[in-house]
Amino acid sequence: MLKNLFGFVLIAAAIYACGSTKNLKTTTMTQGILGNVIEIVGNQMPMKGEAPSKPKGIKAEIVVYEKTNISQTVKDITTGFFVSVNANKIASITSDSTGKFSVFLPAGTYSLFVKINDKLFANLFNQYNDIHTVTVDSGKIAETTIRINYKAVY
Repeated sequence: MLKNLFGFVLIAAAIYACGSTKNLKTTTMTQGILGNVIEIVGNQMPMKGEAPSKPKGIKAEIVVYEKTNISQTVKDITTGFFVSVNANKIASITSDSTGKFSVFLPAGTYSLFVKINDKLFANLFNQYNDIHTVTVDSGKIAETTIRINYKAVY
């Protein structure tokens, strides 16, 4: 009896482990944002005879707001990070250790920030100074890459 119970638990654990390692691209999400967070650090100037360093995916907290203009924020002038955002917060998700994330969202346009300590980082703006905007269309997946590069030198 104990032998059968142990076998059942072992099989159940194996099935659970296989199910929890799904690739984000194979999820059943049909609408929202699929993305990647990468960190770029160090000297990024091209060097003769050296290959450029490759950015790496990292685990990070991504905060999704309604479309946000830079005029709706307050920045820390010493660090360049945002200390407050005067827009509705929609969601907060965490990327996996390789930087991949996905979030279901209704159709609309959103701004993405990365939470670093108690501040927010974003470095992508459109011609109207809207911050890292991503538009989700009904029934579609929008893809984006968030580049954290405040530790890089160009």
